[in-house]
Amino acid sequence: MSVVIQLKYFFEKHGFHVSSRLADKLGMRASNVRLFFIYITFVTAGLWFGVYLTLAFWIRLKDLIRGKRTSVFDL
Repeated sequence: MSVVIQLKYFFEKHGFHVSSRLADKLGMRASNVRLFFIYITFVTAGLWFGVYLTLAFWIRLKDLIRGKRTSVFDL
C-alpha cells in the first residue's frame, strides 16, 4: 500500500475512535458527537467572519467621517 493510503487509514481508525469514546463516556450516539463538532466549526468560523465584517465597516465609516486631504494646501 502507498504511504498516503496508510496515512488515511491511520487517521480514520484513530480519529473516529475519539468521537466514539467521547460518545460512550457521555452516553450519546457517536453520530451526534460528530454533528456537534461540525456545527461548532461552522459557528466559530461564522463568528470570526462577522468580526471581520464589523471591523471593515468601522474602517469604512472612519474614512467617510474623516475626509482625506489631497494636498497640504487643503488645510
